Amino acid sequence: MFIDKAKIIIKAGNGGDGAVAFHREKYVASGGPDGGDGGKGGDVVFVVDDNLSTLADFRYKRKYAAKNGLPGGGDRKRGKSAPDLVINVPRGTLIKEASSGAIMADMSATERFIAAKGGRGGLGNQHFATPTRQAPRFAKPGVPGEEWEVVLELKLLADVGLVGYPSVGKSSLIAAVSNARPKVADYHFTTLSPNLGVVRITDENSFVIADIPGLIDGAAAGAGLGFEFLRHIDRCRLLVHLVDVSGFEGRDPKEDFIKINEELKKFNPELAERPQIVAGTKIDLASEETVADFRRWVEKLGYEFYPICAPIGEGTGELMAAAARALSKLPPIKEYEREEIPLQSITGDSDFCITMPEEHYYIVEASWFPKVLKGLNIDDYESLEYLQRVLEGSGIIKKLLEMGMKEGDTVSVYDIEFEYVP
Repeated sequence: MFIDKAKIIIKAGNGGDGAVAFHREKYVASGGPDGGDGGKGGDVVFVVDDNLSTLADFRYKRKYAAKNGLPGGGDRKRGKSAPDLVINVPRGTLIKEASSGAIMADMSATERFIAAKGGRGGLGNQHFATPTRQAPRFAKPGVPGEEWEVVLELKLLADVGLVGYPSVGKSSLIAAVSNARPKVADYHFTTLSPNLGVVRITDENSFVIADIPGLIDGAAAGAGLGFEFLRHIDRCRLLVHLVDVSGFEGRDPKEDFIKINEELKKFNPELAERPQIVAGTKIDLASEETVADFRRWVEKLGYEFYPICAPIGEGTGELMAAAARALSKLPPIKEYEREEIPLQSITGDSDFCITMPEEHYYIVEASWFPKVLKGLNIDDYESLEYLQRVLEGSGIIKKLLEMGMKEGDTVSVYDIEFEYVP
């Protein structure tokens, strides 16, 4: 079954908690704190697998969670880090943050993407010994792993997309010019999922062609297959627009051409502006005068026109050669840039917990905070301003003040410690 969209939840492993322990050894008095650090939680990593062609693996399983790191132990023993959770996806998959739709990664531009980072292990109490605090009886908990709800959207990587009404001969064409073997039959909507094929012009010159299930008038309102598969030509550099010039089904080829372009524009205005080559199909059923009239009309609009009869291979070589020439002048296949995820999508309901293990020392925990720390540079002034806005906007500063925080008190937020200055 061809599945090209899925929504899943990914959860990286939590870091193991730091240990509270004190050195015990015969003849050694007051050995001091020696609690070890917790291990790192496993990352959730997406990896391109060229043997996959759909997202069917995500149809029945919606939650993917990496393992947690193990807690630290006495004698400064560090907890074991957890392995990464690897998720294989087809090349061309977009990974989007579900609530905002922001693109996290384009799995055509990268082979491996860490979508959710595992939490760092908490520090053991050995790290908190000072001249005035010689026996700290607290340690830091492990940092929670990132958790995201993501949408996986497959956009096939094809240089050329075939578009047109149902039964105009798209499947016949891709079968005639490539290694693809789609279902070919004399009825509408024979093709229910996109097909990919490789067209070889020479040993050194080839390109990928996609047969997209037929559009019809009213696709924007859900007629036929609607826009269900048009995402797969978003990346196509060139469109080959197939039109039945025979009028065998009682439709006007000129109207067909106009209506399909209107539907493309409704789906994505950029797509309607994509370079097109027009192919007149079923010329064996059309009169020479009809083909010549349609050619004049199309060329007057500024398009190249090629009459073909795909089942017997007539005109298909010239059409593919024209497509190869056009591709040589066009930019590479589109790659999507990563987008910034809005702060509201990161903080969610802004739940947090504040504890005070000793006087003048506050520990802040929030499951969403590791997402804020991701990519934060504490040596950068703008990053610190951003962190301050998050602490104030989430209500953390207000809560700390209600708990009695004063100037000079230490606040610990996972990997960051700072002294409060009003």
